[in-house]
Amino acid sequence: MASATTQVHLAPSAGFCVKSSAQNTVSVPTKDPAVPITIPAGLKIFVNIAWDANVPPPPDGSDAAIERAMADNTPVEADQASQWFVPVIVSEPRFDTDKAGKPSAVFDCVFNSSRKSRALRSAEFKTFLIELAFQRIEAQYSLLLSRQIGTPNIASKGKLKPRTVLVPTTLLQRSSASSTASTSSSKPLIEELPASASTPAAPPKGILKKGGTSSPSTSTSSATPAAPSAPHAQVPGLSWSRTPEGRLRIALSVPRLTRVNIPSTTLDIEPRRLIFASGPPAPSSAGYALDLDLAASDADILALFAGASDTQGGEQGSGHAALLLKRERALDVDGARAEWRVAEGLLVVYA
Repeated sequence: MASATTQVHLAPSAGFCVKSSAQNTVSVPTKDPAVPITIPAGLKIFVNIAWDANVPPPPDGSDAAIERAMADNTPVEADQASQWFVPVIVSEPRFDTDKAGKPSAVFDCVFNSSRKSRALRSAEFKTFLIELAFQRIEAQYSLLLSRQIGTPNIASKGKLKPRTVLVPTTLLQRSSASSTASTSSSKPLIEELPASASTPAAPPKGILKKGGTSSPSTSTSSATPAAPSAPHAQVPGLSWSRTPEGRLRIALSVPRLTRVNIPSTTLDIEPRRLIFASGPPAPSSAGYALDLDLAASDADILALFAGASDTQGGEQGSGHAALLLKRERALDVDGARAEWRVAEGLLVVYA
């Protein structure tokens, strides 16, 4: 089942504002699927960095790691920032105008209030939070933001309004437990949980049953599928997008497989894991295998796709797509479905 969430009420206080611009055109789904927001390339983007005590705080280890990097005068680069887990709540975009009356879009990115004092006294940490906010906006809305930014002399663009959001219950539970924990404990109070820690200890739920069913299975599979026995099973290319309804659409590139491979194919899903295995299309050729653990490190995920095949974006494209998927919400196990598009050489998962 999907990870449990808890409603949290926020009344964010303004921190600071940065100005960027959209590098691509995207259609962003809203609470009303029939009325998406289109953000054109070149549009000015304002990002409000705000604070609220009800946003879960990051683990203590995050601060220690960042401090070590700063002490060594090591820049906090975009790929480096993703190594630390800092919860941030991102709003839907809303339209506004700049000082000249030209249209713009605004995002609110709300961090735990404990980040405020560090951001005020450390320019490096402030840059770190900005990069995290940009990465989260990019992952959540497929919007690319320019890193040529401005810092308007305002605390926020527009008024920050109270809102209710859903937060993973595990984060809140660990945050609550930290208030009574011994101060001498060195264990991180909040951490990015592996799938096995955030869900019941059970096998992943199967989407494709043996026999080619493309609707979600009604029971868990008997065992986690192993990779095909072929010694040279290939990693399929991966891409993903968000549907207008807000579902995640994950496409695996498997052009050499046909309908005859369906009986020997398994596709299983957990909230933070996707496992796919299919036998070879012919005895003399290799099959496909992918065990994508979204709780793994960035380096491990990139290494997994080092041998990715049959992807238009190439190896770097699949690896980068997987990293962005890692920063998305948990996969919807109960509502998941899959389609095998043989003519397109794709296996498409909606979760």
